[in-house]
Amino acid sequence: MPDRSLPVPARFNLARYCLGAARLRPESVALKVFLEPEGPASEVWTYGEIEDALLRIAAGLLEAGLVRGDRVLLRIGNTSDFPLIFFGAIAAGLVPIPTSEQLTALECDRILEDSGARAVIHDGVTPLPHDLGSALGLGPAEIAALKRHAPADYADTAADDPAFLVYTSGTSGGPKGVLHAQRAAWGRRPMYQGWYGISEDDVLLHAGAFNWTYTLGVGLMDPWANGATSVVYRGMRDPHIWPVLLEASGATLFAAVPSLYRRILKYNDITPKSFPRLRHGLTAGEALRADLHRAWEEATGRPLLEALGMSEISTYISSPPSEPARHGSPGKPQAGRRIAILPAEGGETPLAPGESGLLCVHRSDPGLMLQYWRRSEDTKAAFRGDWFMTGDCATLDADGYLWYDGRADDMMNAFGYRVAPEEVEKALAPHPGIAEVAVAESEVATGISVITAYVVPADEHAPDPDDLRAWAAERLADYKRPKRFVTIASLPRTPSGKIMRRALKDQPERDPSTVS
Repeated sequence: MPDRSLPVPARFNLARYCLGAARLRPESVALKVFLEPEGPASEVWTYGEIEDALLRIAAGLLEAGLVRGDRVLLRIGNTSDFPLIFFGAIAAGLVPIPTSEQLTALECDRILEDSGARAVIHDGVTPLPHDLGSALGLGPAEIAALKRHAPADYADTAADDPAFLVYTSGTSGGPKGVLHAQRAAWGRRPMYQGWYGISEDDVLLHAGAFNWTYTLGVGLMDPWANGATSVVYRGMRDPHIWPVLLEASGATLFAAVPSLYRRILKYNDITPKSFPRLRHGLTAGEALRADLHRAWEEATGRPLLEALGMSEISTYISSPPSEPARHGSPGKPQAGRRIAILPAEGGETPLAPGESGLLCVHRSDPGLMLQYWRRSEDTKAAFRGDWFMTGDCATLDADGYLWYDGRADDMMNAFGYRVAPEEVEKALAPHPGIAEVAVAESEVATGISVITAYVVPADEHAPDPDDLRAWAAERLADYKRPKRFVTIASLPRTPSGKIMRRALKDQPERDPSTVS
């Protein structure tokens, strides 16, 4: 079992670390890919095969003219090529940019421009930027050639060298890059026993797609760093398939967002005899409601362990399998983490237990990002002295359990993705039927919220919701698009003119027929 107290080595390559089992047990199974919820896996990769493939890809990328530190934009769907190229690029000292296959071409344009990526690697199906410019385009034929290249060795990178770049919704209305160091994988070590309780005998099924950082970390980096088997499903996402897949895959650990656990319970007859190999479930990305937590444990007879994290550091608060969970709390700070609740109004003196404030992580944490890409002012503003401010409000109780008190800003949560209202508003505002628009979450059922656009029409006619949906579909990934459109007479504002998003739900509808 890895020693969590050891400092990160000065020379460190994330891909080499995660594939350590390839040198110890090359014949052990690293990855299984299922196309159907039952029956045999469509692909089975051993650790030796994974390492051989990604080192061939690393060599081929360098042979193509890329040099250490170059950014590489990945436009690949949920296939085994995604992790092979992601880790292969890191093995070469390059900086891959994993992106959702749901992104539109316009969203890809912005990421390509902001990142300055030297190459775009794609599967020939996933939407591409409109113009690659000077970036090298590598499609399916080139990917196949990369896999046939003579293998290289891992790049001799330092722990603080860039490893990968992820994009989140930025509060300025555009995507914001979060640059992670090679040491990011080492910084995940407190999760191994502080959340998973993982060993080389485990089989971990993650419900997300490879391109999501939740999946890359929980579904690949961590099981591989522990010599376990990772399972990913590529088929239809009907809630009925998950109990079948859990049994067919022999999963001992299952990771998903809370809303998927809710759907599994709603659409299936779950009992303690269901998926007998499953030891416990893992959940993050959204807050786990106490009633859902109880319902899962009562139906399955097994724990559901929550964690709290973000793109800038991944999870750092979690419920370990060795301690009882408290319904409504995501758990405690993981061993070795330096966490504090600081006063919202300023200062670096942590608040006493029971007092609500800003949840912060010390800058010494090896899992913390290097910077916001090309946004030095945003990076500086994210810190208060030695503390990184997560933007979450929370309370620590006398026993060390954390209680989430919401966001300090207006960020929304859509199926585990954080979405900035400004980005959605910027995409909708040019529509000719809109004079003004503001976006916020609205509750459509108990504990279920959706992104809602509150529209002030440009004239006496309310815009057609179907037309607005089509407009949004051309400009935003599906998870960012409003699921409701509400027409109102005016936007609520402060005396200084700032939109009061929390007051939007109280505005009278100008025309109820526009609510979808």
